[in-house]
Amino acid sequence: MSDVSEPSPAVVELLGMIAYAELLAFDRMAADARLAPDLRRRAVLCEMAAVEIINYRRLVGRLSELGADPEEAMTPYVAALQEYHELTEPKDWLEALTKAYVWDGIADDFFREVATFLAQVDRDLVLEVLHDSQYEDFAATEIRAAIAADPKVANRLSMWARRLVGEGLTQAQRMAGERIALTILIVEGSGDQAGVQALLKRLTAAHTARMAAVGLNN
Repeated sequence: MSDVSEPSPAVVELLGMIAYAELLAFDRMAADARLAPDLRRRAVLCEMAAVEIINYRRLVGRLSELGADPEEAMTPYVAALQEYHELTEPKDWLEALTKAYVWDGIADDFFREVATFLAQVDRDLVLEVLHDSQYEDFAATEIRAAIAADPKVANRLSMWARRLVGEGLTQAQRMAGERIALTILIVEGSGDQAGVQALLKRLTAAHTARMAAVGLNN
């Protein structure tokens, strides 16, 4: 049986979520680029935004190949993800970078875990559209430099990061309750409830390490 004939509802839900997340990321990064203190940094964020829209097109293309309507696949995530970004609108350059560094990192870790439960063609696509490490490195370098210049910045950005995670978890729980097929994929792919807990522990450990790497408190 081909991947085109009868797409799994869970795969469509996952690709729809990632596609809409990429579309929102494009909007967000293009807007955040205006907060950059100079043209070099503005250009880097614009380059990041360009990559997001390319990834979006790849995901939409795959949804179409599977016989799914891309807009219908993305629509269930609009309210939750839009609300998350509205509630975490950065006020300055450092908040924008921290948001990209922290939340995009968590999202990538989650998608990387779930990708292991997919058939190879979709697993490869998900892994390929995850954020390029060079942009994570750019954000990390900027955050470290800001803290080195003014150590008090660490406390402000740590509080901001905690807010990002808290709001993100609220919306994640909302989506999990609504997207049953995707939730079942995660539970079955993990093996059992213990496997789900182990997955959550890995996500938490990766987030803690990411925060520590730039001098922020978890």
